[in-house]
Amino acid sequence: MSNPAFRFDHVHIISESPQASARWYVEMFGATIAADTIARGAPQIFVDLGGMTILIRGRRPGEQPAPARPIRPFADFSSHDAWGTDHFGFMYQGDLEAFCEELRGKGVAFPVPLKRGVGGSLLCYVAAPDGVSIELMQC
Repeated sequence: MSNPAFRFDHVHIISESPQASARWYVEMFGATIAADTIARGAPQIFVDLGGMTILIRGRRPGEQPAPARPIRPFADFSSHDAWGTDHFGFMYQGDLEAFCEELRGKGVAFPVPLKRGVGGSLLCYVAAPDGVSIELMQC
């Protein structure tokens, strides 16, 4: 049994343009802005998506964030080819194919186009702001 003392809280993204990034999640995924604050000298925006929090913050004084590496294809998978978090994923309840067409119409890039994954589930990867990769999987 998993440890019940733990529960998922948030994904934390450092953004060169936190307001624009937060707007992207609102416009592309229908997220909502739960709070827009300043913390430790930087904007900090709490974005709610499906009951999960995406915390997007700007550069803090003294930080010099390195650019993110883009996701790229390999033989039968894709990866940022770097240690650390590669991507995060959402289960999409609905017609993923139709949703992807809607996102394409809004100019969203798909580094990994719609395909059948291991086990036959439909999935794709979306290029989000700040070098973030998001896997969308159809429930």
